[in-house]
Amino acid sequence: MIEKAEALARELNAPFVPRRQHTLKTLLKKYEAQGVLVVGREGLRYTAENQPPLFYHPGMALVRIRSLLNGGTDPMLEVSGASYGDSVLDCTAGLGWDALVFSFAVGESGSVTAVESSPLICVIAREGLKTAATGLSEADEACRRIRVVQGNHLEILREMPDKSADIVYFDPMFEKAVMASAAILPLRFHACHDPVSEEAVRHAIRVARKAVVMKNSPGNESFSRLGFVPAHTGPTVSYGVIRVANAPNG
Repeated sequence: MIEKAEALARELNAPFVPRRQHTLKTLLKKYEAQGVLVVGREGLRYTAENQPPLFYHPGMALVRIRSLLNGGTDPMLEVSGASYGDSVLDCTAGLGWDALVFSFAVGESGSVTAVESSPLICVIAREGLKTAATGLSEADEACRRIRVVQGNHLEILREMPDKSADIVYFDPMFEKAVMASAAILPLRFHACHDPVSEEAVRHAIRVARKAVVMKNSPGNESFSRLGFVPAHTGPTVSYGVIRVANAPNG
């Protein structure tokens, strides 16, 4: 555990400090730190003043996977046309909730790369997915198959060859939170709030073989601004799609 904490400290360019019997409040004050990332037997947990703690959990992805196992449908999968064996690039991974549903859908023959710009969120998601114990073997296996990458999705898209992924997916941080749950709130403190750029969408269209998909709040102007066709509208979440020329219908 100490070796892991030291490695993460180097990765995040943060000091490694044995906790001993110190409270987190004491550590924050002593080191004048913005936050403390605790490496423990339960996984990683980030705590900061006046913020809810940030740690890995599967969120609603587990509920969605259970529904799929019981013969249900998932709007994101239907809109994207994701199927077994597909490769998916999730450009805005967060804690990997949508990436997890994609990973379940594309199976062992597929691949999911989850890109997250925040080094802190990336580390928590990556390490959490490695060890997640959801109580559902299919979900645990899907967790392990996700490749988590820290970086700027535009820079990554620029370097990718044409037609090198089946689906490119965007889930930018909503301008207004539509879920007041404790699951979403911690992410809003650390996630990138920049809107998806026109250049990123152009590269996504070049990279995708089947479709480019965006999730956003209902009525968000980003769909029309970036050329997405509304494909599913729910009470709190909508999906838009750009079908790539010559791709089979999803």
